[in-house]
Amino acid sequence: MTEHETGPGADREQAQREPHADDTRRDARHDDGAQVNTGNDKAGPAEAAIPELVIISGMSGAGRSTAAKCLEDLGWFVVDNLPPALIPTMVELGARSQGNVARIAVVVDVRGRRFFDNLRESLADLDARGVTRRIVFLESSDDALVRRFESVRRPHPLQGDGRIVDGIAAERELLRELRGDADLVIDTSSLNVHELRAKMDAQFAGEEEPELRATVMSFGFKYGLPVDADLVVDMRFLPNPHWVPELRPFTGLNEEVASYVFNQPGAKEFLDRYAELLRLVAAGYRREGKRYVTIAVGCTGGKHRSVAMSEKLAARLGAEGVETVVVHRDMGRE
Repeated sequence: MTEHETGPGADREQAQREPHADDTRRDARHDDGAQVNTGNDKAGPAEAAIPELVIISGMSGAGRSTAAKCLEDLGWFVVDNLPPALIPTMVELGARSQGNVARIAVVVDVRGRRFFDNLRESLADLDARGVTRRIVFLESSDDALVRRFESVRRPHPLQGDGRIVDGIAAERELLRELRGDADLVIDTSSLNVHELRAKMDAQFAGEEEPELRATVMSFGFKYGLPVDADLVVDMRFLPNPHWVPELRPFTGLNEEVASYVFNQPGAKEFLDRYAELLRLVAAGYRREGKRYVTIAVGCTGGKHRSVAMSEKLAARLGAEGVETVVVHRDMGRE
């Protein structure tokens, strides 16, 4: 055998004839490292499932922490005070969890005010990715917020050298646009912790998300309009059972009171026509992707007429397939 056949040159020639152990991997790439299809590629992993997202925000002292803890108890992965710019990153990490993080709740508030301007950009990013996201806004009256801050002897995060009311006013202005974009607004002015948790449970405890959830709330005009109402109707065009001595001690939940209310001229006609209007409104809300609506039904004291009408309206909505919660805000205050 010649030197050419036995020397280094022969080794190189042999190497060219016998594939290297890594050649099958190299063949799958161009010289510049770009991936090419060899025809033997296996299917990649299934597309990551994008988690459902709820953003909790609202006024300081209005109950954001309670709302977040309620979702945590329902199995949501909750992140408190996350800078808004990091929300898309949080969703991406959840998508990589192989289904272990299917629902994420993020609390965003003015404690992260340096990053708050990024929220609009983050929401646009989420929409572009097709993320199902909802905004829950916790609202409360100035009087209620002042009492809460004074009771814990803590300053408002935005009051600086001013008063608590100055901080509340600044925060309300800062959150004005976000409140307008909220899917669900909850007024906690007259709610205790347990009542707020009950509201959150009513909205999020179901295993399957309904097309539309409605809260029908009776109230008394003399106690003020509900600030979280989407629609308000006035029952004061009907005679007041308060002036009927035998009915005065009872509420609209009483059959005799309800019969009295609906035997008045215009009561049944109003129920029929307003239920038809709500059918149109509900269809529009569904088309626009709005999942929550609060219908406030008022009378003078929130005890008789509004209570009776709220119960009937809730029954009509339920018959239309709308999941409905009835709240009698002012019943029992007299």
